Amino acid sequence: MQNLNEDKLSKIVIDFSQYNRLDEFIQLRMFGFWVKKILEMMFGGARIPVEVKGSKSEVKAFARALGREKRYMDSIKKFGLDNPKTYKDKLKLNKAIKDFTRKTKLKWPFK
Repeated sequence: MQNLNEDKLSKIVIDFSQYNRLDEFIQLRMFGFWVKKILEMMFGGARIPVEVKGSKSEVKAFARALGREKRYMDSIKKFGLDNPKTYKDKLKLNKAIKDFTRKTKLKWPFK
């Protein structure tokens, strides 16, 4: 069995200037794949070798949406779907997603 060495992981680079054509399915699919990988690493407690490029507002909106996505998933895991805390975290996630979409013109890869 081979051990995973965080120092040897390739850096994930998300560059919002590359996603200027919304109709390019492959680019959007790749973006969704990287967001999923980042979330998986966040839940595993691993250091995340990621670089996000774009305007300050795009990067900030991405970080906020990603953080809200994690908090919402944590609430589901801890409290369940019917808990008021989970509902509140879902509302905050939806707000962060709308802000991300408005600033980047990209669709958030998860519903």
